[in-house]
Amino acid sequence: MSGKFLVVGCGSIGRRHLRNLKTLGLDDLQAFDPALENLAQANEETGAKVFTDFETALKQKPDVCFICSPSSLHFEQSLAAAQQNCHLFVEKPLSHNTDGLEELQNEIERRGLISLIGCNMRFHPGPEKVKELLEANVIGKILFARVYTGSYLPEWRPATDYRRSYSARKSLGGGVILDCIHEIDLAFWYSGSVSEVFGIAERLSLDIETEDTAFLLLRHMNGIFSEIHLDYVQRTYERGCQIVGEAGTIFWNFREKQVRLYRTQGKTWQTFAQPENWELNQMYLDEAQHFLDCLQTGEQTICPVGQAAKILKIALAAKESAEKRTFVKV
Repeated sequence: MSGKFLVVGCGSIGRRHLRNLKTLGLDDLQAFDPALENLAQANEETGAKVFTDFETALKQKPDVCFICSPSSLHFEQSLAAAQQNCHLFVEKPLSHNTDGLEELQNEIERRGLISLIGCNMRFHPGPEKVKELLEANVIGKILFARVYTGSYLPEWRPATDYRRSYSARKSLGGGVILDCIHEIDLAFWYSGSVSEVFGIAERLSLDIETEDTAFLLLRHMNGIFSEIHLDYVQRTYERGCQIVGEAGTIFWNFREKQVRLYRTQGKTWQTFAQPENWELNQMYLDEAQHFLDCLQTGEQTICPVGQAAKILKIALAAKESAEKRTFVKV
């Protein structure tokens, strides 16, 4: 497709999206970031036209905006872009609070815009296979699920002091609950809407303002329970899930690159290996291609703003619960 694409925020994820858009054949690329070094790198990698002022970038009349700035800026920048008739891709989380989200959603609907919130784990072959098995009802009625991720924040961006990153700062919407909202998104994707949440969130070891570890319990409206573990502190990269049903159990492990299915009847195991030579960036490419396809067809995306707002409310309820030490309704 053709069109003018503006990437707002040229940190690592913004530059990844720029490179992927170029790979997918788009050449009218623009980039905004207040940091000159980020813009220089974006221009060198993709040839994007660069801007240090957001309003000036919007005056170029982009057709699509990718919002890849810190979470605390997502709402303001998304609304400004929507008011200029820009279709929206917003990196996760949708925002760091619910202020103005109804206004943003109304603006998107009134103008007939397409939106997608960054949910790249839904395009990973592991969670994709889990979702496929659940939709095929291979484990029968789901009873409960465990979804988890953990890794060491200081090693995420070795060239940057982690204590100065948005992950470490409350004012920018950091903290493991919002930063690792992918796992909350997967629990929602697997088991549906949530009625209430209980959360424990602590700063166990890192020198940051925000929580570095969280233990969440979600009660879904259909009666399923999801346990979610999130942390910034463990030295190995861990990610996966276990979903237990009356007729079997599904396991996914990121590092093992496979999904395993246990069927109660016959006590059999089946393994689904990740495609050979699959690379991590492929899920970002597939996510971007899905967005482009929806822009072409006018169909809504797999996770538009309205759905992402529900997922954000789960995360914010978890933070509230951790403060009050009680269940919080979503």
